[in-house]
Amino acid sequence: MNVSDVEVLVTGGTGFIGRWLLAELTRTKVVAAPVRRARQRAAALSAFVDAHGGDSRRLLVVEGDVEEASLGLADRFEQVRDVYHLAARFAFGLGAQEARRCNVEGSLHAAGWALARPRLRRFVYLGGYRMLHASTRPGAEGALTERARGRLYRRLGAYEASKHESYLAVRRFAAERGLRWTAVHPSSVIGDSRTGETTQLTGLGETVERLWQGRLPALVGSERTFLPLVTVDYLARFLASVPERPETAEQDLCVLDQATPRLPALIRGIAAHLKRRAPRWVLPVGLVRLLPEALTGVPRESLSFLAEDAYDTRAADAHARAIGLAMPPIQTSVERWCDYLVATRFGRDSQGAAAELVDAQGASRTTPACSPIVTTR
Repeated sequence: MNVSDVEVLVTGGTGFIGRWLLAELTRTKVVAAPVRRARQRAAALSAFVDAHGGDSRRLLVVEGDVEEASLGLADRFEQVRDVYHLAARFAFGLGAQEARRCNVEGSLHAAGWALARPRLRRFVYLGGYRMLHASTRPGAEGALTERARGRLYRRLGAYEASKHESYLAVRRFAAERGLRWTAVHPSSVIGDSRTGETTQLTGLGETVERLWQGRLPALVGSERTFLPLVTVDYLARFLASVPERPETAEQDLCVLDQATPRLPALIRGIAAHLKRRAPRWVLPVGLVRLLPEALTGVPRESLSFLAEDAYDTRAADAHARAIGLAMPPIQTSVERWCDYLVATRFGRDSQGAAAELVDAQGASRTTPACSPIVTTR
């Protein structure tokens, strides 16, 4: 395979969503994935793609880094038509500069690289569902002042604030430079709807682990708290299809399952499925915000996710209907995800017990190797 064959470039290809997207794209397209330490990571990434329905013969893993100008790429990839920017530093407790270097500056590096491709069709930016809600948006599009940036980072924490700033920066860049873009904003992403498989535990997965261990006496929020979900395979198929339709250009597409139960009902359903005791109390966010993190075990950065807000998914739903893509049943998907978490000892044994999982049809399910923490200690 030659560099001249590459049609799509994906940053963040080694991440949770990125791996499933590479598998989806390589069914039909030649894809480049710039990653750090490419030589050491290429074999494992290729094996994942092959095991998940993709074709690693169409995957080119190359040395690259979004924190460098021109993504640190040695080749120009002149034939690339679509650029997916998924790379981000995701963790609570990041420093502002560390978060901005990857999430803001890295996004602008990716947007600038995409704009320089002579055959570019679309730059697809992965955001997050909270970016589109008035309660968390930092203001009108435009450069943030230092004062506004400081307020944003103090209010949301470095990870979430840097993602908001990144989104505004990309939108501003696109408007000024004529970049053809689409932003896809998923909710909390859980495992594959067919197998439950996941490579990410942070957030709701940690809540399920505490529930399984009998260490979840309370939730944070209210009976109306809405933490919407989407499965990783649905999201990958959605992302892969976005550049194929001109109607998605210059659109914000919020991708989540509106049928997700409200958070306490969701956790009660998981508890019943796992045969564990459900939390007895739901603590108000305001109260938890006043308590020390060492006592609650809840990072303050996660609290902005615990809202009762509704989200406008009409544009994303219209695109899904146009391509014949339907959400998998959320209850079944959640149960399979929880079964995978338990079988793999919450990610500590992804090659062992999970390989013995059996789906509803009795077929063997082999399993190769952004949400808040909502628990109290």
